[in-house]
Amino acid sequence: MSHFIDVILAIPLEKMFTYSITQAESQFLKVGMRVSVPFGKTKIHTGLVGAIHTNPPLVYEAKEIHQILDETPIVTQKQLELWQWIAKYYMCTLGEVMRAALPNAFILESETLVSRNLKKDIKDTDLKDDEYLVYEALHHQSTLKIQEISSILDKKNVLPVIKRLIEKEVILLQEEIYDKYKPKYVRYVKLMPEYTSEIGLHELLNDLSRAEKQRQVVMTLFSISAKTKKPVKVKELIEESGGSSAIVKTLIDKGVLEEYHIQTDRVQYDGDENEETKALNEYQAKALEEIETSFETQNVTLLHGITSSGKTEVYVKLIEQILAEGKQVLYLLPEIALTTQLVVRLQNYFGEQVAVFHSKYSAHERVEVYNQVLGNSAKAKIVLGARSSIFLPFHNLGLIIVDEEHEQSFKQFDPAPRYHARDAAIVLAHLHKAKTLLGSATPSLESYNNAIENKYGLVEINRRYNNVQLPDIELVDLAEKYKKKRMKGHFSDRMIEEITEALEEGYQVILFQNRRGYSPIVECNTCGHSPQCTNCDVSLTYHQYRGQLRCHYCGYTSAMLQKCMACGTSSLDTKGFGTEQIETEAKMLFPKANVGRMDLDTTRGKHGYEKIITALEQQEIDILVGTQMLTKGLDFRNVKLVGIMNADNLLNFPDFRAHERSFQLMLQVSGRAGRTQKQGKVLIQTYNPLHRILQQVSTNNYIEMFKEQLQERRDFKYPPFYRLIKVTLKHRDYNKVETASDWYAKSLRQVFRGNVLGPEFPPVSRVRNQYLKNILIKIPQQQSLSRTKEAIKKINTTFEAVGAFKGVRVVLNVDNY
Repeated sequence: MSHFIDVILAIPLEKMFTYSITQAESQFLKVGMRVSVPFGKTKIHTGLVGAIHTNPPLVYEAKEIHQILDETPIVTQKQLELWQWIAKYYMCTLGEVMRAALPNAFILESETLVSRNLKKDIKDTDLKDDEYLVYEALHHQSTLKIQEISSILDKKNVLPVIKRLIEKEVILLQEEIYDKYKPKYVRYVKLMPEYTSEIGLHELLNDLSRAEKQRQVVMTLFSISAKTKKPVKVKELIEESGGSSAIVKTLIDKGVLEEYHIQTDRVQYDGDENEETKALNEYQAKALEEIETSFETQNVTLLHGITSSGKTEVYVKLIEQILAEGKQVLYLLPEIALTTQLVVRLQNYFGEQVAVFHSKYSAHERVEVYNQVLGNSAKAKIVLGARSSIFLPFHNLGLIIVDEEHEQSFKQFDPAPRYHARDAAIVLAHLHKAKTLLGSATPSLESYNNAIENKYGLVEINRRYNNVQLPDIELVDLAEKYKKKRMKGHFSDRMIEEITEALEEGYQVILFQNRRGYSPIVECNTCGHSPQCTNCDVSLTYHQYRGQLRCHYCGYTSAMLQKCMACGTSSLDTKGFGTEQIETEAKMLFPKANVGRMDLDTTRGKHGYEKIITALEQQEIDILVGTQMLTKGLDFRNVKLVGIMNADNLLNFPDFRAHERSFQLMLQVSGRAGRTQKQGKVLIQTYNPLHRILQQVSTNNYIEMFKEQLQERRDFKYPPFYRLIKVTLKHRDYNKVETASDWYAKSLRQVFRGNVLGPEFPPVSRVRNQYLKNILIKIPQQQSLSRTKEAIKKINTTFEAVGAFKGVRVVLNVDNY
């Protein structure tokens, strides 16, 4: 009887591929193990076993697998169930989910290896110069990779040379799989056994009396190991003794020291003993009790606690209870910047039971955390991470906390799967029969609506921790200030007064401007021309710090212009302002203050966030200018004033969520002010102080905003009353996108009639030389979601079969929040 496996490949295929295996392999293999399999003509891919059976494929001949890569499954059954739900719900393939879910190092790469054909005699005269160089190199090395040949010949395209060598039968090609994860080994040294006794050591030191530096290294080694009773790293020994690696090597060669290696984790906790968790105040204790009661009947509970009400302490108490039951906890955060502060807090309580998982970690570090969770290690009882951590291989998950659940960073936009981590977390918890706690000071309309309709439990904390007062929020009318000439740059006189006062009292200030760079538009005063990106339909942003113009969509850069490209005059002016310009102006207005900036440009490195946050916590920065990174639940004790430089560019944005988002953003950034005894102050500069949202922010009135926005959503058929699926068509040819999108929209209208909007160009209609057109499908509550998706898939299949639309890419985005 033949045996077969269905394999998931990390490429966007609709179905799994079937491969044949031997009976012995069928007994060894389990679902969730990796195998390398041939796919296509020569490529070898990493696949994941999805099923083991005895049914041969009907359409094609099943190939044999290449090799088995694991001894035990690296993906659990529950993970596969989550993958299948994500693929079905978000209309993508299992392969795309697999690529997002597994650390890169697990998905092995296939690399072409070139070796010499030993069976054929070659005359040197038959070969051209570049062919001879490759042939000669293969005499010294049995195999070469394509990249290596490229560097030998010093040219990029070496395929023609390789092709000629294959035709002349000089070389053979073979595909090789290599594993990308390498465990980290640290080098340690110890004294040879004969020198560990007192007499032996004494003799050794006498022998080394002339070699002072070697003697110093031995003495240091002895004192470190006596003090710490732990193995001694070579690196540590060199630092402590002031020696060098050459001296250590000499001692090893002499047989005085013995070196050995220990595999270590790349991410380690090296803190002190655990702190006791803080006692809760009455409001927190009441909230904790209500959450526990709510969990008895509901699987999901929403904790609506105003900024600085101490939600984290409530989470900590819940985590303690879940750990006591021997279960795992997943703590989801929207931003990597937040994890840096929280890691310290949680590690102080739970020590090395806390593992961190996010995209700034290297591939090796991510593999280690993945393996710790898979092995149910004591080191990963609590996983703190950004959205991708929902894909980790949990065994007995007890609780998922989604902090700042309203954040749009939880939604993945590119590439597929375009999932929402909050919604996927609720499904993951359901699979594990665990509970989900959503926390926010400004919940999303969907979550709050679910809580009001009793789909979720609802718990509220309306007092700040230690009864600190909420900040005093003041609106500054920019139109009036400009008219009365009371502006210095982009700072109103009120803003300057308040900043001066806060600095004099020894407090810190946060200035919020949701745009990085110096200025978003450079314009010629003579002819009005503005430099545009060559690949996108946007004007280039001026970055003064680097003296360049940059596109924030595709990364295109050019040097700052000295003259207008259209008319040649040098009267170039900048319009609008970003964080860089605010930073420059703040330095001029407050020369004695230390001004820092926190945006995507200053936090590119792995520890970029940590450096800035630590500098602010240790009061090395007096004024911090930043983008929305600052708004997430960071806790700064000494910030008295928060200034929002321009509220209007948040409100005037073409998106049905613009008002809800603006409210959340402004209230969150306000929440960074006055978190200790003294009341904080928030100044919001705007041209429209009577705007409903700004009035609601100034009175901290979430409920009023919720009711008003909900009514608008009901009137105009938007979530939570209607589901949304956005279809985006992309192509380099404008006319092709036009005709394709018209055809697509017409086909959708035949099925969904009036609930199809578009096709419409988005505000930025060309990105990376691709024209975009959007179609929006609105799905009423009574309409079956799965049947709607089936209908869209049918239309999509027909669309792909039309020859005229070849090359037009279709992106389906479900729940386009």
